[in-house]
Amino acid sequence: MAELAAEKSSIQVIGRMSDLLDALAAMPTPASLKALAARAKLHPSTAHRILAALASARLVERHEGGTYALGIRLLELGAVVKANLSIRDVARPFMEKLHGLTGEAVNLGLRDGDEIIYIERTSGGRSLVRVVYLVGGRAPLHLTSLGKLFLAADSSEEVADYARRTGLPGKTPHSLTSLAALERELDWIRRHEVAFDNEEAEIGLRCVAAAIRDEEGKVVAGLSVSAPCERHDAQWAPQIRSCAAEISQALGYRPALNRR
Repeated sequence: MAELAAEKSSIQVIGRMSDLLDALAAMPTPASLKALAARAKLHPSTAHRILAALASARLVERHEGGTYALGIRLLELGAVVKANLSIRDVARPFMEKLHGLTGEAVNLGLRDGDEIIYIERTSGGRSLVRVVYLVGGRAPLHLTSLGKLFLAADSSEEVADYARRTGLPGKTPHSLTSLAALERELDWIRRHEVAFDNEEAEIGLRCVAAAIRDEEGKVVAGLSVSAPCERHDAQWAPQIRSCAAEISQALGYRPALNRR
């Protein structure tokens, strides 16, 4: 009973936080505690406690004179959500087209620190489901074709820092676990604009990937096709590069402009 009561109380607090944020969003200028409490239909003391917590988390800013406004943290979080959603939304139809051409799973990944995180995936078709490639799955950058794309966009110093931070752990006998081997691989990727995972994250699974760039030419995502070794085809590389280029162009990337 106590646990249920605590859960109900937590849900109520979240609902009241949402009501206050909605009230702030509806105000054209910073608003007083009294005005916000009235709009959110909360007692002023309750509204004050919640606003203090929101201000501590930078979701709300308290101005001189005791007025409140939406905080900069919401803008930061909104920018991240917008970026992720736009890439996913733009990429999805191109991914479906590539899936139709290859008959295998197509993956979309973003860099999150020293890991790749998979944010979208087409149906695997004939492919076996691999946990690392499910949406929300993560893997070290150097173990995946998608992750290598981001490392290839880094400087030599940044790659060396990554190697020191992570220790380049391996998962299979094919994993790249030395800085020298990783640097050779990244140099090849830079020259050919495509990356491979040759059973480096999982025995029996191979991937090929190409980078997706934004309007400034920055690598913001990666596109890969993954398949069991017996069905993997290195000739997919041009199709994947072409698909990644189409997504990049849809995001505003113009190769000729970025070469100037």
